[in-house]
Amino acid sequence: MVQDREVPELAGESADADDGFALLGHRHSLRSAPRRATSGRSRSPPGLSPAAVRVGPVPTTSQTSPRRATLGKRTADIASMFDGVAAGYDLTNTVMTAGLDASWRRAVVETCDPQPGQLVLDLAAGTGVSSVELAATGATVVPCDLSVGMVQVGRQRHPDLAFTAADAMALPFADDTFDAVTILFGLRNIADTVGALREIRRVTKPRGRLVVAEFSTPTPWLVRTVYHRVVLPMLPVVARMAASNGVAYDYLAESIRAWPDQLRLAELMVEAGWNVVEWQNLSRGIVALHRARA
Repeated sequence: MVQDREVPELAGESADADDGFALLGHRHSLRSAPRRATSGRSRSPPGLSPAAVRVGPVPTTSQTSPRRATLGKRTADIASMFDGVAAGYDLTNTVMTAGLDASWRRAVVETCDPQPGQLVLDLAAGTGVSSVELAATGATVVPCDLSVGMVQVGRQRHPDLAFTAADAMALPFADDTFDAVTILFGLRNIADTVGALREIRRVTKPRGRLVVAEFSTPTPWLVRTVYHRVVLPMLPVVARMAASNGVAYDYLAESIRAWPDQLRLAELMVEAGWNVVEWQNLSRGIVALHRARA
């Protein structure tokens, strides 16, 4: 059973490293999920090295693919939906979150704590907004996204970053490649959560770090009620006002409602083989930040 406790110490780090960890909303103590025995790391083909991710052109997107994903989360539907919103995606996010998205990204960077010279995989990177902030620390960042449209926009805006288009279930990187992996608001869009977490662990170095930021379950009853009854139904309306694809944000609201709460996601991370799994609520639990060690 997982219980509230004082901010724990990550293995190999001092407890002082967590000072100022909570950047938004009410501070919640970090919690640690129980560890479970695992059967070892998955061993998929080594694939490409990070140095090769920019080789070859990014394929063009299809204009005839569906742009409305469902909770079945078919890979092709998810990809084409994000292709359709790529150009205005960042602006829409800022409008819908009243600018809080910037603070959530800062929380991820501080929690990940990449060091100069380290190699970081920014998964579900979209157009690379989060990747730019991670790279500002001096780390080498590889932005990776399923959506070719997002990658195309990202390469145009940030030509200095080594974008690659890839499926999180079959990453084109060798085992034990990255010092850290971040995934912001993207894990929810993968049908096999545990499978994706295992694949992420495969490409992470031993004792490497994972930071997941995802919409979650608000903890105060009143905030939770308003969020589900007022805020989520308004997302498609706000998206249309921001000149984005409103039906894509119908899916966003549906996927948030169906997503596991903070504890359940921590348990899934442990099931996938991650260690020292902890989380902290941001903005009263509207967003949860999970971190773990490989």
